[in-house]
Amino acid sequence: MKDPPALILDNQTLFSCYQQLNKNDIICGRIRLKPGEEHVLLDLLERGIHLIPSATAQLASRSKTFQARIFSEFMLPGTLAIYDTHALLSASSFYRQQQYTKVIVKHDRKNGGLGVHIFNDIEELYNHAGKGLFSFPFVIQPYQSTSRDIRVIILGDYLEAYERINPHNLRKNLHCGGHASPYGISLQQLDFCRRVMQRGKFPYAHIDLMLTTDGACHLLEINLRGGLKGAKISGREYLNKQAVIHEDLLTDMHAPRQG
Repeated sequence: MKDPPALILDNQTLFSCYQQLNKNDIICGRIRLKPGEEHVLLDLLERGIHLIPSATAQLASRSKTFQARIFSEFMLPGTLAIYDTHALLSASSFYRQQQYTKVIVKHDRKNGGLGVHIFNDIEELYNHAGKGLFSFPFVIQPYQSTSRDIRVIILGDYLEAYERINPHNLRKNLHCGGHASPYGISLQQLDFCRRVMQRGKFPYAHIDLMLTTDGACHLLEINLRGGLKGAKISGREYLNKQAVIHEDLLTDMHAPRQG
């Protein structure tokens, strides 16, 4: 009789028995990977191994360019993933056609506002990238001077939203000097968040929304875990709710012996 599927709960166990994993085994918990190791996610999927959270959610949480590719319909028009000089040249023509002036750049793997830059014109960005001052890939989007930044935390039946405000910096991240103010999210905005989560197979999420002056709602970023500064929920409560979601997903899979 076949052994029941293995349940892997930590990285040390995962990589110690990596080659022995079998189809339908389950890895529960975010896999810690170094830059360039993301091919592990593909290998696990190809071998029929189940991931909680999904491989898509784990990769999207690591890569802003991947987010720009798969969530483009939810993002501000003109948001593009730039992988090389040719893509940047094409984007330059598109931006000029659309009469976009200032451009925001987001480095692929930097968080907390540390990888956000502004250029007065996309040609200025091209000059920097052409000199090797910017490493590919990165994300670009048209600059919005009067938009609002809303952080939404969704953990099962737990919902919290607050606005991140910083009048002295284009980076709204709270450790850049901003402050948080509770925000009453609308049903339409909540539905928008859930559609984003469904597209990326996120079982829970930190979602950053951009609200523009025309009343439109756009996705800025999504992550499985973000900073809790400004949030009401504590770190311990967050982890407890996350664990319950994992247990529910495992129950749905009839999860079995631990590996």
